[in-house]
Amino acid sequence: MQLYNKLSAKEREALLEEAGEDRLTLSFYAYAKIGNPELFRNHLFIAWDQMDVLGRIYVAHEGINAQLSVPAKRFNEFKAFIDDIYFLKDVRLNIAIEHDIKSFLKLKVKVRTKIVADGLNDETFDVTNKGVHVDARKFNELISDPNTVLVDMRNHYESEIGHFQGAITPDVDTFRDSLPIIEEDLKEHKEDKNLVMYCTGGIRCEKASAYYKHRGFKNVYQLEGGIIEYTRQVQNQNLENKFIGKNFVFDHRRAERISEDVIAQCHQCGKACDTHVNCANEACHLLFIQCEECAEKMNNCCSDKCKEIAALPYEEQKKLRKGKGASNKIFKKGRSEVLLFKQ
Repeated sequence: MQLYNKLSAKEREALLEEAGEDRLTLSFYAYAKIGNPELFRNHLFIAWDQMDVLGRIYVAHEGINAQLSVPAKRFNEFKAFIDDIYFLKDVRLNIAIEHDIKSFLKLKVKVRTKIVADGLNDETFDVTNKGVHVDARKFNELISDPNTVLVDMRNHYESEIGHFQGAITPDVDTFRDSLPIIEEDLKEHKEDKNLVMYCTGGIRCEKASAYYKHRGFKNVYQLEGGIIEYTRQVQNQNLENKFIGKNFVFDHRRAERISEDVIAQCHQCGKACDTHVNCANEACHLLFIQCEECAEKMNNCCSDKCKEIAALPYEEQKKLRKGKGASNKIFKKGRSEVLLFKQ
C-alpha cells in the first residue's frame, strides 16, 4: 500500500505534460477535532493518490488545510469523497481564478501540530468561536466605514505585491508574529471599532478572528473565502474591486493577478515589478522580486555570489551544499542584505 509520493517533481511534470488534461487548482480548510491525524492522513493519501490529486495538505488535531490540483474530469469524484467526511461535507472550495496543470507536482499530506502555526499555548482559546463571516458586498461596505480597521493577516512578501486599499499590512514573516503586534497596535479600539481581517483563502483570518474575540475585541469580522473568493464574487456580481495588485498563492504559479496595478518593485534595481522568483542557486533558493532585465543580468540569481555558484557544474554545487541546513531555515522570504530595493 503506497502512503507516500514516489515520483520526483520532474517525473511528475513530464507525465502531466504528456497527459495534457485540464486540472483545477483549489484550496479548502476546516477547523475540526481530529482524534487520530496520522490515520486520517493515510486515508486521504490513499484515496487522492488513486484520483491523481496533487498538492500540499496539512492535517492536525485542530483540522485540515489543503491546497490541491485535481483532474477536471475527476472533480465530481473528488467532491463526493470529501462530502462523505462529516466535517468536510459542503466545505467551501476556493477554486483558483487562474489554472495551471503544473500548479502542484507532488501529493504531500503531512501531519502537523497545527494547521496554522500560531505560537499559542492557551487551552482556553476556542478556535471555533470565530468572528462574523462577510461576503464581498458586505466587506466593501464595512471597509468604507470610517469606524472600521482593516488588517491584512498575511506576511510581508504577500502583501507587498497586492493588498486591499487602506489595509494595515504588518511587516511580519509569519502569522504567529502578527497576532501580538496587531493586538498591541489596536488595543485602544477593542470596543469602538470594527476589526475586519482578510487573508488568501480564509484560514488564517478565521483563527485570528477567534483569537481576537478571545482577547476581548467586540466587533470582529473576516472576509469569507479570503481574496480568492472575494475576486470571484466581484467578477460574478460586478462589484467594485478594492484589491490592488496580485494575490500571492502557495503553488508554482506564485500569484494571481487581481488588478493591473503593479505596487511592488524589483528588489535588485527598483523598477516597478511584482514577479516573485526563487534564486537559481539551490543552496540559497531565496524568494524575491526580480524583473526580466535583472533576471537576464543576474542569471536568475539574487546576488553575484549566488550567480557564481549557480554557474558551477551541478556536482560541484552539490558538494558546496553538503552538510548545510535547508535554505528556508537560513534565509527569510524576501529578506536579505543583498536586496537593495526591498521595501
